[in-house]
Amino acid sequence: MALISLKSLGVIMSAPLFSNLDLTIGTGDRLGIVAANGRGKSTLLKCLTGGMEPTSGDITRTRGLRVGHVEQSVPPALLGRTFHQVVADALPAEQADSEMWRVDVVLDSLDVPEPMREREMRALSGGWQRLALIARVWVTDPDVLLLDEPTNHLDLAKISQLETWLNALPRDVPVVIASHDRAFLDATTNRTLFLRPEESPVFALPYSRARRALDELDASMARRFERDMKVAQQLRKQAAKLNNIGINSGSDLLTVKTKQLRERAEKLEDAAVSAHREKSAGAIRLANRGTHAKVLITLDDAAVETPDGTLLFKTGKRHICQGDRIVLLGRNGVGKSLFVNLIRNAIAEPDTVPNVKVTPSTVLGYSDQALAGISGDDTPLAMVSRRYDVGEQRARSLLAGAGVVIEMQGKKIGALSGGQKARLMMLALRLANPNFYLLDEPTNHLDIDGQEALEDELLKHQASSVLASHDRSFIRAIGNRFWLIDKRRLTEVEDPEDFFRSVAETPIEWRLHKPGPASGSTAGPSKVLVR
Repeated sequence: MALISLKSLGVIMSAPLFSNLDLTIGTGDRLGIVAANGRGKSTLLKCLTGGMEPTSGDITRTRGLRVGHVEQSVPPALLGRTFHQVVADALPAEQADSEMWRVDVVLDSLDVPEPMREREMRALSGGWQRLALIARVWVTDPDVLLLDEPTNHLDLAKISQLETWLNALPRDVPVVIASHDRAFLDATTNRTLFLRPEESPVFALPYSRARRALDELDASMARRFERDMKVAQQLRKQAAKLNNIGINSGSDLLTVKTKQLRERAEKLEDAAVSAHREKSAGAIRLANRGTHAKVLITLDDAAVETPDGTLLFKTGKRHICQGDRIVLLGRNGVGKSLFVNLIRNAIAEPDTVPNVKVTPSTVLGYSDQALAGISGDDTPLAMVSRRYDVGEQRARSLLAGAGVVIEMQGKKIGALSGGQKARLMMLALRLANPNFYLLDEPTNHLDIDGQEALEDELLKHQASSVLASHDRSFIRAIGNRFWLIDKRRLTEVEDPEDFFRSVAETPIEWRLHKPGPASGSTAGPSKVLVR
């Protein structure tokens, strides 16, 4: 049953985001929306809610449809409210007294600890804020659930929990997910929409299989376009020859034939559709200046501690060698970021970190998940030209190539989108010309094309690196060594799969059903979450 239908839908901002979009969303749908940064995913979700009018086309919704929309960021008005209040405020006023139990049920289902429920939103981590927004929407009992980048700021345990929760939702509640997380899309969707300015293909497949089908479709269209253009060119050549003969001989028949050949060529050219060429949101390129040293960093049972001196774990005897791409595995709070900082400090100030020896030729390229290496008050142009002494014209060219357009180069970095900031950080890494990369959540804010470009660059340059990431697809593609931090120990494991499975195993039992009305009740059925 179709709950939402789109017909020839289009939105134009400074350029077309999408056009001629035909789509139905109905019972059983788990639709993933995929597009490059800034190419219309959030805009389409706003159109589905009715919060934004499209430039062209029509949207039809079933009468009385309740659409739940989880946006990317927390509205400023909610920052002073507690977790519990944010969710409770979403209940209609007439239900606030009699159905407050819904709030506790939803918070239990998302495993929100009691002390966390009384904290203000501004005091919560990005991950807990994200879960608060999801709970706020779900407690309203929506008929359709829209999620905009739901895994942003979530650790692997929460991502796995969210996957389980989504997969257990009643099938009569369609879910639409805009996301750059490939593994998450594979785990939670059964249809994929690739949003494009012209035609936007839809496949009844989860992301990875849909991507392969899309690549085949694009390749087929490219071959057909080249074939049609070749035939049209041959027809025009034949027409030119006949035209010359006809002029010389005065033959009316040849003149008619010439016109027919040209008309056939024009029809072919008009009907031919060129294959889609994704306009790059900004190239990602890395560098590797190389080093003759085989061992870059030696850890001799180094201690990783909290700022107050509490020991989290010791490293044991470890070596980080040239060509290693070491992925740190572990749940939130075990000390991954502190370990990254320990290595960073050891490189920045040699011989100051106990039991960590750094080869003098090691040159660091560092990026943290908050992109703290680029100041929000600086401008991209000033940062690049000053920090790397490349001159204004060269800086402008580098920034444009990285996806920071001319009009944004003189504005404060804080005004850039998340994707633009991430690409600016990648440019800064490249210009530092390191031979060792230390990357904490490097795929944050990067679209799928950007993630794949980063993977390709790290592999192409055989870049030595230590990485912390919650992106399972990225981890699988990049890692050739895996260090697991668990139970206050650091151990090397063969691959990440056992860790992924252990994170997915949660003590929460998820059951969702739609009970009928209680005896004597006139209320209709409602969705209930049970732990």
